[in-house]
Amino acid sequence: MPKMKTHRGAAKRFKITGSGRILRRKAFRSHLLEKKSSKRTRRLGRPTEVTGGDRKHVERLLGR
Repeated sequence: MPKMKTHRGAAKRFKITGSGRILRRKAFRSHLLEKKSSKRTRRLGRPTEVTGGDRKHVERLLGR
């Protein structure tokens, strides 16, 4: 069987840590930032972990 290829779009959006967690960016940080509080935009800037059923989908796209 041929090897499974990595989904290149997913590879650009997700990062795998050394411990095996999958990190993603948070939504709602691209525009309309004036009305959002500084506290909120700072919080949205931090990466977060992919959890639940989404994790299995992302792992498959990344070829893990």
